[in-house]
Amino acid sequence: MEPTPRPKSKPIGFLLNRTDEALTRVMDGTLGEFGLTRVAWQVLNLAKEDGGTTDAEVLSVLATNADVPTLTAAVDTVLADGWVSRPAPGRLALTPEGGRRLTEVATHVAAFRTRSVEGITPEEYGTAVRVLERMIENLEGPRP
Repeated sequence: MEPTPRPKSKPIGFLLNRTDEALTRVMDGTLGEFGLTRVAWQVLNLAKEDGGTTDAEVLSVLATNADVPTLTAAVDTVLADGWVSRPAPGRLALTPEGGRRLTEVATHVAAFRTRSVEGITPEEYGTAVRVLERMIENLEGPRP
């Protein structure tokens, strides 16, 4: 008797791309009422740190999340909308009003995060993270 063939699964790269697209689409929708995108939210999270951040740090830290024109546009948006200011050339810091607004946005982001892991146990989530971290290590680490 021949074994039952396993259903063919999608390649992991395809699933990772679909997941990232879905995360971005839904988070952009969640943040849209505040005039933000997922990338702008990430910029704000860097700017809220003590002492703020620099344009160079934004480009470096978020390089895997977006290209330079997208990151630059996100910085321009949060500056124009008063979320952040430039306390010195090349520096970004959250404004008091930006901090207040960011607290309001955080409740929406928390709901987004809850939705994104619905039906996934903490153990399953942990396994998924460890597997992805191992894949990154395998691909970016030194070759034997």
